[in-house]
Amino acid sequence: MPIWPGTPPDAKPMPGPEDLAKVSHLVAGRPWIAVLKVSQPTMTVYSPAAKNTEAAVVVLPGGGFEVLAIDLEGTEACDWLTSKGITCVLLKYRVPSEPYDWHCDCRPDGLATPTRSLEDLQRTIGLVRLHAKEWHVDPHKIGVLGFSAGGYLAAEISTRYRKRLYAPLDDADKESARPDFAVLVYPGHLAPDKTYSNTLNPNVPVTRETPPTFLVQAEDDEVDGVNQSLAYYAALRRAGVPVEMHLYAQGGHAFGLRRTAFAITDWPRLVEAWLHTIGMTPR
Repeated sequence: MPIWPGTPPDAKPMPGPEDLAKVSHLVAGRPWIAVLKVSQPTMTVYSPAAKNTEAAVVVLPGGGFEVLAIDLEGTEACDWLTSKGITCVLLKYRVPSEPYDWHCDCRPDGLATPTRSLEDLQRTIGLVRLHAKEWHVDPHKIGVLGFSAGGYLAAEISTRYRKRLYAPLDDADKESARPDFAVLVYPGHLAPDKTYSNTLNPNVPVTRETPPTFLVQAEDDEVDGVNQSLAYYAALRRAGVPVEMHLYAQGGHAFGLRRTAFAITDWPRLVEAWLHTIGMTPR
């Protein structure tokens, strides 16, 4: 379903229609599908395949804010969540979102706010809360799961939910945009460089009201270094926010939920246990 009733705020015309592309870079022996040139964002709601826990997760695929890894970090995550009794809301947010450019290693604006993408996410969480009863969701058990750039977007909504970036439109925008929990998988853009420091992106203003957070990343991640998770973890700890972090020696980047030979491949089981401990799903 479209998330905006008309033209999205801060809309920018795209050069040509939305497109799909099979990416030749294989993950667990298979290619993945990228969505390009998203100007009309949508969300797709997947109902639980098992007993409904009444929890819901908005899934945010990665792709450097230029494309969306819509299956690797989208529908495949929804398959897992719905099998555990969790409603999955897959957000196809707007990309590209300047000033990000994954072709440039310098990333001079790598700590900027992806305004259009964040507007889409603020709107989506409001819509999920508005439709919570209809979709058999507890409005106090709505979280976000983001991969790579989507992980940064999950941190943005965790810290910048109080004020919409756009003029409110209807009842959905009267609902809180704060997620009740957040899962960040190999997040990016949280630290200014690849050094091991606790310096955090100032566009992610962590407070004690930031929701409980789960972090997972590999130390050999050459795209978004492990310091991304380290910096966010340190800020959450300083603010007294419940946080659980798992770092692994091997795993690289953009593995999604596909099985590999590395120990990090079991991260979804850790998330399941964590959701129990914070009271989002029953034991």
